Amino acid sequence: MRSFPLMLTSALALMAGAATAEQYFNRIASFATPTNMAAGEDTKRVTSAEIISVSEDGMTLIYTDSPLGVVGLIDITDPAKPAPKGNIDVDGEPTTAVILGQTAFVGVNTSESYTAPSGALRTVDLATAKITASCDLGGQPDAVAKAPDGSFIAVAIENERDEDAGDGRVPQMPAGFVVTLPLVNGAVDCAGMKKIDLTGIAAVAGEDPEPEFVDISAAGEIAVTLQENNHIVVLSKDGAVVSHFSAGAVDLDGIDTKDERGAIRFKDAQPGRLREPDAVQWIDNDHFAVANEGDMDGGSRGWTIFAKDGTVVYESGNSLELAIAKIGHYPDKRSDAKGVEPEGLEFAVMGGTPMLFVLTERASIAAVYDITDPKAPVLKQLLPSGVSPEGAVAIPARGLLATANEVDFIEDGTSRSHVMIYALSDAAPAYPMIMADEGVASFGALSGMVAGEGKTIYAVNDSFYGFQPTIFTIDASTKPAKITKALEVTRAGMPAQKLDLEGIALDGKGGFWVASEGDLAKLVPHAILNVNAKGEIKQEIGVPAAYLAGEKRFGFEGITQVGGKLWMAVQREWGDDPKGMVKLMAYDIEAKEWGAVHYPLSKVNGGWIGLSEITAHGDYVYIVERDNQIGAAAVEKKLYRVPVAQLVPAKAGETLPVVTKELVRDLLPDLMQLNGYAMDKIEGFAITADGEGFAVTDNDGVDDASGETLFWSIGKM
Repeated sequence: MRSFPLMLTSALALMAGAATAEQYFNRIASFATPTNMAAGEDTKRVTSAEIISVSEDGMTLIYTDSPLGVVGLIDITDPAKPAPKGNIDVDGEPTTAVILGQTAFVGVNTSESYTAPSGALRTVDLATAKITASCDLGGQPDAVAKAPDGSFIAVAIENERDEDAGDGRVPQMPAGFVVTLPLVNGAVDCAGMKKIDLTGIAAVAGEDPEPEFVDISAAGEIAVTLQENNHIVVLSKDGAVVSHFSAGAVDLDGIDTKDERGAIRFKDAQPGRLREPDAVQWIDNDHFAVANEGDMDGGSRGWTIFAKDGTVVYESGNSLELAIAKIGHYPDKRSDAKGVEPEGLEFAVMGGTPMLFVLTERASIAAVYDITDPKAPVLKQLLPSGVSPEGAVAIPARGLLATANEVDFIEDGTSRSHVMIYALSDAAPAYPMIMADEGVASFGALSGMVAGEGKTIYAVNDSFYGFQPTIFTIDASTKPAKITKALEVTRAGMPAQKLDLEGIALDGKGGFWVASEGDLAKLVPHAILNVNAKGEIKQEIGVPAAYLAGEKRFGFEGITQVGGKLWMAVQREWGDDPKGMVKLMAYDIEAKEWGAVHYPLSKVNGGWIGLSEITAHGDYVYIVERDNQIGAAAVEKKLYRVPVAQLVPAKAGETLPVVTKELVRDLLPDLMQLNGYAMDKIEGFAITADGEGFAVTDNDGVDDASGETLFWSIGKM
């Protein structure tokens, strides 16, 4: 079944902020999981928020943290100010936790190996933070679900495969199964546990079912996904098979299946792509949705609504992926491996509207659908989440949604794992802040910017898109801002290579000057290039050898024109610079001469600091100076200005004059305007003719990053 293109158009209109009385979600808070660590505990340890649930009163979130072997608790009495309630050790690897009253029931993996799987359902008293009971499940638990009436629990015992054994293929024994456990007066009855055999059902490796996810309907029926088996089973409360069927396949067209080192081209096809569903959520007693992540052979990049007899009611096809690309969250490095990778689901009636939330692991997006009509879902919003959302929980009585984002990059010094909280209200969507208009497929890794006429701004993407260097035209008069044109930069009629575009300026002749940061170790020269209105490189100017004695890869990060000179900001010190000084390099266009001045960097503790942009306006050049830190570690994200009168370049070998700088604006509060965590890369800054300043962040091409692009006005200079 193919996708539904009309849905995408509708979604973009909604996200563009059409004036309606409808309600939307906006993020109101983020909670970093290291916050839950006890005093004195090493916060440099890897942590993770994976599957998330909520207490019955809606005031406490509980999430599983497998690296630490704990469940974490968050007080959301004030959801805009989530507070840590600490971690509870569960003596193993937690997979899912559900709450009944003041008791949490936690699936815990205690396996010694793939061939000797084991696990337990731990009962945890939330008041005392103690384990009060434990049921041996006889295998490795994955998902845990609680019946809506609180009468029983179902657990998917996956007994997962070893991806490094036998080419990672099933069958790999022992087989998985499902167990149910009665809940009596709020306590689990271990003696009443029932094992439900699922062997011999699936056409794919039927002898080795691998249940991935379970959900229980209001009628007490259990939907089970067998991911590697590409099969779905519906069970009655007593374990009888109500129905079972293959999850089937999807014919995908208009997708990107090639990892081309950064070129997004939705021109490929994948016929017969197996769904291999992960999460499942009942919508009503007759329909449920599945997220088609894929794990072994499949992954159809979307999600599906089934009737419980196996009839496909709705198939998203490529529509979700294309909508995600429009807001810059398409993960191009995953083009050859399941794309945006839908994995998690949540369903709830919010504000009177049945809503399905689809979590895309690789795009770091929570998609919000109105599924009033299960045959024709409407994409309402795309919410920015942390890196790799794994689980979500809705709190209808409070109009809240929370996502658990599993990836923790402490080893790389970047973003931490987060829980993010959203509230439903009459306010217009705050995100996206910039998106591609019709005719533009996608964007990402925005870097340098320059203003054109009116509220037109031009931006370039950096080396992440090495096979697709592009100049984007942005209409900054709308909210969200719209990318109306994508002009590929070419050399001899082909997309130009060996470029790292980090700055752009107007050349006064309808074309542009662009700055390539350069890295001589990778044979990428530090250079400035003249590009005409068709995107053709007409001139390339390299940095003379006299200036390259101390060269490092941290080159040009911005370009601007002052009079007849081009000025480029060098990101960090080179070998011939005094510590704490970086060059502003000049090129006289007519005289074809180079020169430089020194700019004094601020001092920071931790990480490094450098320049990201230079923009001329009036009697000053404005310079973005930033550290490379993210979240709570971020300190220096500031806009300074330097008088043009001080830009008197010295030649190579001469002592460089040192300019003075004046603080214009601390940009760190601006980075927190969406109630997420502070991004490290403010990369672009432009000033329109009427003096309005616009800034943009680089989303790193959604590679080990959340993919969020912030584009905002700081007002008149």
